[in-house]
Amino acid sequence: MDFPRLSAKEYQILDLLRSGIERYGLEMVKQSDGALKRGTIYVTLNRMVDKGYVTSRHEKDPKDPGMPRRLYMVTGDG
Repeated sequence: MDFPRLSAKEYQILDLLRSGIERYGLEMVKQSDGALKRGTIYVTLNRMVDKGYVTSRHEKDPKDPGMPRRLYMVTGDG
């Protein structure tokens, strides 16, 4: 099976997710020490979901009246 090439940002995201712990996009931006930017993280994550490298799910905190937050996790292909 041929896998698409990964960008530097995609490698960075996979590295942050390799522990198997679900993470929020902004959490990954903070942990990347400037390698990932707030303006591109979600575009990159959505592309990785489409490729099958990560999965995502919404999480709604009952104490937070805002929008549900999206958690990301690496898949077996990632």
